Amino acid sequence: MSLPEPSGRALVAGPFQTVKPATMSRFFRPASRTVFNTPLLSAALRQVSAGLLRGLGWRLEGDFPPDLQKAVVIGAPHTSNWDLPYMLMVAFAIRRPVHWLGKVQLFRFPFGGVMRWLGGVPVDRSRSNNLVDAAIACFQAQEESFFLVVPPEGTRSKVREWKTGFYYIAHGAGVPIVMAYMDHGCRQASVATLFHPSGDIESDMGRIRAFYAPFKGRNPGGLGQT
Repeated sequence: MSLPEPSGRALVAGPFQTVKPATMSRFFRPASRTVFNTPLLSAALRQVSAGLLRGLGWRLEGDFPPDLQKAVVIGAPHTSNWDLPYMLMVAFAIRRPVHWLGKVQLFRFPFGGVMRWLGGVPVDRSRSNNLVDAAIACFQAQEESFFLVVPPEGTRSKVREWKTGFYYIAHGAGVPIVMAYMDHGCRQASVATLFHPSGDIESDMGRIRAFYAPFKGRNPGGLGQT
């Protein structure tokens, strides 16, 4: 499946790489060392993840474009705690390191260190504007690959409207949006579709919502509307 790209440009790709300390801020602090760049373990997890997905009956469609270096990745539908391990398995299977946004409660002691090592970045919803600005600054400062997974629902519970932070981050940073999905209805995952924000959020969000409408989460009825 594909969508027309209103605008945008390709970026030069790189291997599994770390986030530079210079990109850190008070509100957005991706870990520089994660499971994706842990020697030996990352290679083993790539094989295990690909095998588990096949064993569970999942089909993986496509990959990020080979010249893509930076992007916001939509993580949808997000309806279950199982979405995180599935997302990590897909990232390993396609050999792409990712960071992902999670509610700050997930990062409380004693789990905070583990969550950050898994690529997590805590989100304090009371400071969402600061988070968007800090994420944009992080993207702009990166000279290496950086992929940020954002669940547009903002929660695994059923919602009526999608959050728009992912859109503002991508548009502000000048990076494309990867329209990734895991459709539990037919056990197919895809990371093959790019969308370039035009700046017309009403029109763009309508197109994004239409793209995701057919897909089913692990818990039916959890996908929100825009």
